[in-house]
Amino acid sequence: MDPEGMRAAVADYVTALHRAYLAQADTFPPAVRGAMPLLAGGPLTVAAVGTRNLHLIGTREALGPLRGQEVALDGELPGLTWTLRFYDPVVTPALGLLDERDGPAYAEVKHALGVTTTAYHVVAQPGSGLTPHHAGHVGSGLAAGHSAAARDFETIRSRVRGRERLVDELIGAAAAGLPRAQALLARAIAPRDEAVGALADTPDPDPDVVRKALLASVGGRRDWTPKAPA
Repeated sequence: MDPEGMRAAVADYVTALHRAYLAQADTFPPAVRGAMPLLAGGPLTVAAVGTRNLHLIGTREALGPLRGQEVALDGELPGLTWTLRFYDPVVTPALGLLDERDGPAYAEVKHALGVTTTAYHVVAQPGSGLTPHHAGHVGSGLAAGHSAAARDFETIRSRVRGRERLVDELIGAAAAGLPRAQALLARAIAPRDEAVGALADTPDPDPDVVRKALLASVGGRRDWTPKAPA
């Protein structure tokens, strides 16, 4: 596929991903939708990074004006607008130094772009994997994961009186894609929980595992009555 054709295919994929995300989000209550990273407002940039894999990184960070051979395409759906920008080793030479023989280099690709916070980071395979059908599954999955996180955070916040501001910071860290910050904030919210503390001490904590451990520490997502004070 020629470069223009590839860019058009990527743009269609991103649009299909966002359309599926929005369709799934429409099934949730307004407050849950408002807490989902892609619907929180503000400029959204999607970096399409071509290495051995095709990385699609949604971020609220500004990537500056176009330079050299950079190309950008604008996209829009009701309730969501974005700018799609394309990067490869010609545009960003640091990408040519990445080794992805053993799998996608998620952290290294973000570092090459200087991006530290993400709304999403997915990998698509050119060819059969770069289809609207596949994008629809990815978008629906992202929305489901983001809505589950929003519900969990809402539950946690309602049960930690006096620590609501820490939960708000945790929500911000989750929206920004900062796993280490999420683990440290979870420990500050539940300092006596051993499972949460153990996750905070790991070098690469899984944000979903951290959130679920914190949720479990306050009783889980179910009807719950706090213990009476001693």
